[in-house]
Amino acid sequence: MLLGKKGMNTQAAIFIRIYKEESELEVWKLRDDGRYYHVKTYPICNWSGAVGPKLRQGDRQSPEGFYQITREQMKPDSRFHLAFNLGYPNPFDKAHRRTGDALMVHGKCASAGCYAMTDALMEEIYALAREAFIGGQDAIPVHAFPFRMTQTNMARHAKSKWQPFWKNLKEGYDHFELTRQVPEIAICNRRYVVNVTLPNGITQASLRPDAACPVFYRPTPSPFTPKPGEQIAENVVVPGPKMRAAEAFAPDTPRSGLTKASTPGQSWWQQYLPRFLSFTGQ
Repeated sequence: MLLGKKGMNTQAAIFIRIYKEESELEVWKLRDDGRYYHVKTYPICNWSGAVGPKLRQGDRQSPEGFYQITREQMKPDSRFHLAFNLGYPNPFDKAHRRTGDALMVHGKCASAGCYAMTDALMEEIYALAREAFIGGQDAIPVHAFPFRMTQTNMARHAKSKWQPFWKNLKEGYDHFELTRQVPEIAICNRRYVVNVTLPNGITQASLRPDAACPVFYRPTPSPFTPKPGEQIAENVVVPGPKMRAAEAFAPDTPRSGLTKASTPGQSWWQQYLPRFLSFTGQ
């Protein structure tokens, strides 16, 4: 079994990342060192609209943002074979008066705003989520991005009106690339605040997404270091149809994690750590 070969517990927590432009969905799994490791990258058979967030009911746009799936959002009786609800609109979306509901990841390869897989691949992804819930995971984080948020891709979309929103999403993308840990995310002042520890007496539920942010503690990120002799990321890329595959992105873009340093002689985490220390005020 693949999970066994990767030293993963079947019922350990999972994390999902979605990339519209590349039409790919990644599943990552938590190991006993507290870091997430890549399981597989699945082709997204179909999605709707263009890069950019969903704004309103009926715009046939697939959402972007930071979401969570709970047990109640699993849909074994979906008319699209199997499904789970992404949880759109979340408090961030609501603070921006975005509307719509029932935005799913599901089977049948047909989309009017959802991320649609083939039935066979949806069965596999659904099973990974189900086992994680059985193992005690309360909520599965899902980060949905317009594209892999490399500097090259950000520069390619520099003139987009969504650039400020994407820079906010990139904070979460970069944190995971650096640490292989899913960041704690608060929503206040109508934006996502990445990598925070809430003050005593304040909970996520008590935050007003449209109000000023409280004073947060911003922990220093702990860069991921692979164990000796272990690859940083062993990519398993599942073949399958991509009805919306983009031709614009670089074909050699790393699929999961920063698998190599882009500057000779410098580790990938050494490049990213100064950015995080500056961002967190450390």
